[in-house]
Amino acid sequence: MLSSLQPPTPLSPQPSLSLTPLTIAGRTFQSRLMTGTGKYRNFDQMRQSIAASGSEIVTVAVRRVQTAAPGHEGLAEAIDWSQIWMLPNTAGCQTAEDAVRVARLGREMAKLLGQEDNNFVKLEVIPDSKYLLPDPIGTLEAAEQLVKEGFAVLPYINADPLLAKRLQEAGCVTVMPLGSPIGSGQGIKNLANIQIIIENAIVPVVVDAGIGTPSEAALAMELGADAVLINTAIAQAEDPALMAEAMGMATQAGRMAYLAGRIPVKAYASASSPLTGTIN
Repeated sequence: MLSSLQPPTPLSPQPSLSLTPLTIAGRTFQSRLMTGTGKYRNFDQMRQSIAASGSEIVTVAVRRVQTAAPGHEGLAEAIDWSQIWMLPNTAGCQTAEDAVRVARLGREMAKLLGQEDNNFVKLEVIPDSKYLLPDPIGTLEAAEQLVKEGFAVLPYINADPLLAKRLQEAGCVTVMPLGSPIGSGQGIKNLANIQIIIENAIVPVVVDAGIGTPSEAALAMELGADAVLINTAIAQAEDPALMAEAMGMATQAGRMAYLAGRIPVKAYASASSPLTGTIN
């Protein structure tokens, strides 16, 4: 008789009613996981992964699409932009001037693809080809100019609390500190500084770059980050769609844990069972 019993069907996790939408520049999103379009083996894997992740914001390298770089030919047409909010990025720009020019191209690209009111730009100014670390001075200069031109600027930065403060004061709609170098999979190496940025933020904080596993995505959210952006860890996984789904679930779990409030860390054990009423 026992052998005929079937195991219970696993229950898919349901979104908690306590989870509020992510709001950036007045626009709301249900998912707090942003994804990218680079490094996938093919467009099918990319589309499947974006769908599995639940991500509503997908970043696109304007320069690579404009020049039809290998692996990016037809990228703009490969995604249904009526369902996904495009986040054009200035990847490949080494100066503030170059980043401003590419941001303008990105805004026009979004309009051509049907997002007439999209003025978002992920600002990247990266002159360092070895570690791909962003230039703080060039980033601030470009951000100030783009804000004047009406862009909603999401700047990619080192985990520098003072720079984050300056960018917020300049009018940026998020700050995006790196967890560790782009594509490294090292996880969050700048924990203390990211905590300071989160504690003092007046705009959403998005942990960007370096996350390699779902546990690291959850950690970023448990710290109080508003969102995470993950590309390489999904695109280069053996099963990208499965990893994308895992990252989406981890992001949600981390947010829920942050809202729930973890217990304080203690130096000694604390019994979980009551000590009164025990049998002698």
